[in-house]
Amino acid sequence: MAEKACIKRLQKEYRALCKEPVSHVVARPSPNDILEWHYVLEGSEGTPFAGGYYYGKIKFPPDYPYKPPGISMTTPNGRFMTQKKICLSMSDFHPESWNPMWSVSSILTGLLSFMMDNSPTTGSVNTTTDEKQRLAQASLAFNCKNATFRKLFPEYVDKYNEQQQLSQKVASERVSLETSHDESSKPLSQQVLDSTKEDMKRVDGLKDVRKNKKQSFPTWMMLLLFSIFGVVMALPLLQL
Repeated sequence: MAEKACIKRLQKEYRALCKEPVSHVVARPSPNDILEWHYVLEGSEGTPFAGGYYYGKIKFPPDYPYKPPGISMTTPNGRFMTQKKICLSMSDFHPESWNPMWSVSSILTGLLSFMMDNSPTTGSVNTTTDEKQRLAQASLAFNCKNATFRKLFPEYVDKYNEQQQLSQKVASERVSLETSHDESSKPLSQQVLDSTKEDMKRVDGLKDVRKNKKQSFPTWMMLLLFSIFGVVMALPLLQL
C-alpha cells in the first residue's frame, strides 16, 4: 500500500500535468491504483518515430519519491522491447542515481529523449529506420485494440477514428478518379471504335432474331400443304 506522502506527491504531480501539459507527453494514473500510471509519448518530427503514439506504464514504489519507478512500453516501437522494464538512470535499474526531485514529467521527458537516441541499454533493440517508421504508422491502430488505452485516452481513439474515415474517403476518391481517368485517357479514335463495336453487336443481335423468325415454319402449315397437294393429284384419277 502506498504511503501517505507517496499518494500526496503523485496527486500533486497529476494536477501539475493537467495544468501545464508537457509537449509530446500525456500521462494519467490508473483509476484503481495511484501507483500505476499510463503514458503516451508522441514521436518527434524529423525522427523515425514521427507520427507514432507509444503507450506504456510506470509502476511507482509505495515509498516514492524516495525510490525510483519501473518503466515499460507496450506499443511496438523498434527502440525498446515491449512489456519489459527499460534501463534508465531515472528507473529502478539505477536506484543509486535516483533524485527525489524528479517527477513524472521529467521521467517521461527523459524517456522520450532517450528513445530518440541509439545508445544500447537493457531492454533496447536494434531495428532499421524503415522498421521504426512502419511501426510508427501502425502504433495508433495497435493501441486502440487495448481496452485500458481506450478507457484512459479517448482523445487518441477519436483521432484514430478520424484517420480511418479520412483514409476511406481518400481511397474512394482515388478509385473514382482512376476510373474517370481510364475512360478519358483513351484516344478519340479508340472511343469511336469502341462505340462502333457496340453498335455492330446490337445490329448482329437483331439479324439473329430475324433469322430465327424466318427459319421457324409451323408444322401444321406443312401438313395442310401436303393434304391440298394430295387432293389435287387425286382429282384426275377420280374422273376416270
